[in-house]
Amino acid sequence: MTVSNGAAIVKAARTMAEDKLCSGSDSVRRSGSGRLTLLTLALGTFCIGTTEFASMGIIQLFAGSLGVDLATATHAITAYAIGVVIGAPILTIAAARLNRRTLLLLLISVFVAGNVLSAIADSLAFFIAARFVSGLPQGAYFGAGAVVASYVVGPGRSGQAFAIVMTGLTIATIIGSPLATFLGQNVGWRQTYLCIAALGLVSLVSLSLFVPRTSALDGASIAHELSGLSKGRVWLMMAVAALGISSIFAVYTFIAPFVTDLVLLCPEMIPPALAIFGVGMTVGNLYGGRLADRHPSLGITAGYGCTLLVLVLLALRGANPWVFFPAMFGVGATMMVAIPTIQVRLTALAPESATLMGAMNLASLNVANALGAWAGGITIGAGLGLLSTVWAGFVMTSAGLILFILAMSAGRKGAAGR
Repeated sequence: MTVSNGAAIVKAARTMAEDKLCSGSDSVRRSGSGRLTLLTLALGTFCIGTTEFASMGIIQLFAGSLGVDLATATHAITAYAIGVVIGAPILTIAAARLNRRTLLLLLISVFVAGNVLSAIADSLAFFIAARFVSGLPQGAYFGAGAVVASYVVGPGRSGQAFAIVMTGLTIATIIGSPLATFLGQNVGWRQTYLCIAALGLVSLVSLSLFVPRTSALDGASIAHELSGLSKGRVWLMMAVAALGISSIFAVYTFIAPFVTDLVLLCPEMIPPALAIFGVGMTVGNLYGGRLADRHPSLGITAGYGCTLLVLVLLALRGANPWVFFPAMFGVGATMMVAIPTIQVRLTALAPESATLMGAMNLASLNVANALGAWAGGITIGAGLGLLSTVWAGFVMTSAGLILFILAMSAGRKGAAGR
């Protein structure tokens, strides 16, 4: 979910099939279809981002309809995140030998089915299962999309390509999620998921038309993809991501009740709050991408550290709308500064596992999603109030920052010892 990790992605793609990528990319650029391919991939990430973040904007709606309280309703959001975490490695490994074009089409098909099931759910258990299915393809889609983007532009320009593709996710937080929330408020939450499924069908057709049919996008052996998971530093970076990023979801999950029950504004202000959060994410992502290419660790330390400061401000003064809305921007912006560095470091640690590293990055971020929603639900259920979710996020991001600092210190000592 980053916009400027091109150097690492292209290195990984070149490791898998350098000769085929270079020759194939030239023909794609000459055909003029490369830009359409990138925009098509971005449409898929837009669909995925919309369904993930829209659930948080309409949580009060489906909770009331299904007859559960807010804390219990967070289980559906957690189920989606667990689907991503489980689906990212399993689907990527199971489909290791598949052509990336074929894999993308299969993944979007599962996405459409999951959202249709979400729309027709008549019980919380059914709805939780449907959200789990909806989350399964997300990580593998991002991993396969990274490889296709690198193929389309060829060596030296993957940063630009990946920026276009990943922009779909940040635009989903600015436009997709607020629009889906508005739709849910005025037409119904079930119709929200049906519309997302329809958009997924458009993405499916676009992928079939504009992703090139070529053997250059064939997969590799399962053993080749799995090799990246044998590295302890990969797992450590995933833990840093899962813990640290969780605070963004401890806030975003409850943004609707924050607006109506904490700041005491009308429900019509929920979409603007979501959009402000999304703008912050986009700004932070763009800046974080530049920072990731220049400094190997500053994106994480500065991003996490600044997020902690904004969280304290939100927890202490969040009921004031003049604090709340800037804090929404601030949490999104400061946390997203860290994410490009996480992606760059993951891919650099295991360049031979391009698709899997992209998928595991998304898996880590959705562990964060599950942790944030779960921790917030626990504190609310314990009667600690809405702003207790912010403190829960503060604790988890602090843990992620401490873990990263300890890992960096251990790495420096190990290097000095050699």
